[in-house]
Amino acid sequence: MDNMTNTTKIDEKSPLVCVIAYDGLCTFEFGIAVELFALPRPEFDQWYRFATVKADKGPIRAAGGITIEAEYDLDLIKQASLVLIPGWRGAGEPVPEELCEALRIAHENGARIASICSGVFVLAASGLLNGGTATTHWRYTDLLAQNYPEITVDPDVLFVEEDRVFTSAGSAAGLDLGLHIIRKDFGAKAAATVARRLVLPAQRDGGQRQFVPRPEPNARIGSGLAALQDAIRLSLNEPWPIERMADEAATSVRTLARKFSDEAGTTPLKWLKNERVARAAELLESGHVPLSEVWSVCGFGSAETFRREFRKTMGVPPVRYRERLGAQLGANLGASLRAGA
Repeated sequence: MDNMTNTTKIDEKSPLVCVIAYDGLCTFEFGIAVELFALPRPEFDQWYRFATVKADKGPIRAAGGITIEAEYDLDLIKQASLVLIPGWRGAGEPVPEELCEALRIAHENGARIASICSGVFVLAASGLLNGGTATTHWRYTDLLAQNYPEITVDPDVLFVEEDRVFTSAGSAAGLDLGLHIIRKDFGAKAAATVARRLVLPAQRDGGQRQFVPRPEPNARIGSGLAALQDAIRLSLNEPWPIERMADEAATSVRTLARKFSDEAGTTPLKWLKNERVARAAELLESGHVPLSEVWSVCGFGSAETFRREFRKTMGVPPVRYRERLGAQLGANLGASLRAGA
């Protein structure tokens, strides 16, 4: 299998990664798999073997007008260490039983099986997720739960690992999952090196939420909420009790609550909390504000309230959220200094 990759530091003991190609292939998700696991890594003593495996006889047409020719068929995944499903051609599209059976056999043989985004529907059809927990892109979570009630669907997290089966959220979360797998196989230093080459944070915890919910008014013109929301965003560090919000919007507390419910789908205070968390995340990512000052800049009232609300919303504490960005922030700073030298 030496022809599976052009790197010289590969042998039969290296983990074999098989990526499934199918008619209607999701090109971006496939590219993620190639970038993470197939790209030559001469800086490492050992790396993966990589093979593209066809699930259809062909032609395999990919998004963007590309046609792919894959040398290997499903029989190869019996030897795989990792089988990756890079999306699926449609959440409602049937999955061939031949593919489902091949995945079940690979898993029985000890392989890890992973999906990116809508690829979770392939794993669900195979039965490998029955009785377990999974995630997918937030657009598909309700459909997944409806079609496969035997699966516990977590709509918020970036990825889930359970019994050698991995599922990830939207496309970019596939990068987080891939780095997680690389970290397990080759260590944190290798994962950080790959992340730096991709200009990505070295680690985002799987339990981190896919996004901070920030609903906007359904009608910005004339709704009364747009001006209020803009005013609050410009002064998040100040106290904003609901009475002040109502005064700013020139309405009653009851009417304001009804408008938020109708137009933003939430309460005024929940909206305010999400705005503060979202702003805190931006400050933590930028690195321009010390961690000890973020809570006051965003108007949380106390450091303890900040830690509690940030973790409740984002799934990770603020210190870990910033720590995972430390290596990347340092790399960016170093690059900027070198560019200016």
